[in-house]
Amino acid sequence: MGSPSGGGSRATVQAAADAPETGPRTGDTRTIPGPRKRRARRPLSRPDAPFPTAPAPPPRRGRSVALSSVTATAVLTLVGCGVLILHLVQRQTGTVGLLVGIGLAMVPLPFVLGALAWLNLTARVPLRHTVFCLGWGACAATTVAILANNWTASYLTAHQGALGELLGAGIATPVIEETAKATALLVLLLPLGQRLRCHGRRTGRPCDPLLRRLPAARVPRPHPHRPAAPGRLRLRPYLRPLPYLCPAPASGTGPHRRSRPRTLAAGVVLGGMTACGFAFTENALYLGRAFTSDQRQRLDSIGLGDPPSLRDFDSTVQTFVLRALLSPFAHPLFTALTGIGLAVALTSGRRWLSRLAAPLGLLSAMALHGTWNAAADLGTDGFLVVYGVLMVPCFAALVCFAAWARARTTRHASRRGPEPGGGRAGRAARTV
Repeated sequence: MGSPSGGGSRATVQAAADAPETGPRTGDTRTIPGPRKRRARRPLSRPDAPFPTAPAPPPRRGRSVALSSVTATAVLTLVGCGVLILHLVQRQTGTVGLLVGIGLAMVPLPFVLGALAWLNLTARVPLRHTVFCLGWGACAATTVAILANNWTASYLTAHQGALGELLGAGIATPVIEETAKATALLVLLLPLGQRLRCHGRRTGRPCDPLLRRLPAARVPRPHPHRPAAPGRLRLRPYLRPLPYLCPAPASGTGPHRRSRPRTLAAGVVLGGMTACGFAFTENALYLGRAFTSDQRQRLDSIGLGDPPSLRDFDSTVQTFVLRALLSPFAHPLFTALTGIGLAVALTSGRRWLSRLAAPLGLLSAMALHGTWNAAADLGTDGFLVVYGVLMVPCFAALVCFAAWARARTTRHASRRGPEPGGGRAGRAARTV
């Protein structure tokens, strides 16, 4: 017995609804959803639209979540170190001495920061990296240096006596302080946040910001005179690629790449910013301690009936002249050697230079720092000799390097003419 007339049409509609689409839809048609188990995830087009609306891509939040977590961790670490260093300095200087030390330590700060900002026109280091280096030097590096220096000085003095004090000031202190400051540059090169990415759009899985493994080691570039050793890994592929620490493009005149003036200037800027923050906290400590000592002597002189004079604060004046006027660029000069060595190690194409540049830069900074500390025990004449023979030429060489890097960058920019992008896009695309 045949089915009613309505049954055949209902079965036809059911089959047409379950069948997949074979032809393209036009902009004036709508899809009538049938009793499917899973609807097609396509938005309905508007009647007035000439073509169907394309589906919006899902948001990719893996990288933003990773960067925000890394930034929050860095900020919390620096804030905690800042609170701890304020407590340590206040215990040695007192509240009044701390305020006076901070006020006097801020006097040379604009000049040093202004010089580094001028050099940063060549290096083009991002503001967040310079602020991180400044905060690391002012909070984290000084916290580590104070705790380690106190323990080392106590240990050496207890076992070596007077010789221990000389060893602590000339050897232990430069090693501890320069290592603490150089750690900021290494933290910037760690691949933090680079492996926390969302691959849900490509794989179809839910986006989970999981820590991915490090990339596979690159095949070492064969040396023109020696065959590449199989299985030998290089450190550079496991570091974070920074745009201002990249080698120059290979030229046709030689097989090796050279470090650009921008990379060398970036090393000086990063090291100088870290040392500037370190010098600020250290100056606040020494100036506050000197002011507290002079204040106690002033109270004793009032008890003896002596009239007040400027000689009551001669220790504070001497410390201010020595640290804020004569040597405000001492710590930036030391750590700039570490930054230059690290920049050469990351951008040089010569294998021996890429391996030796960073250790040599750090050792040079330690040696120069130790010589500067030892000059304080040579008396006034010995200190002036070291200051005039060693510190002034080194500082003049650093100034000449900064002027050369800036002039070369300006000359290359003038040769290339105005950039089509202009603004930040043009400056970011410019390479020297």
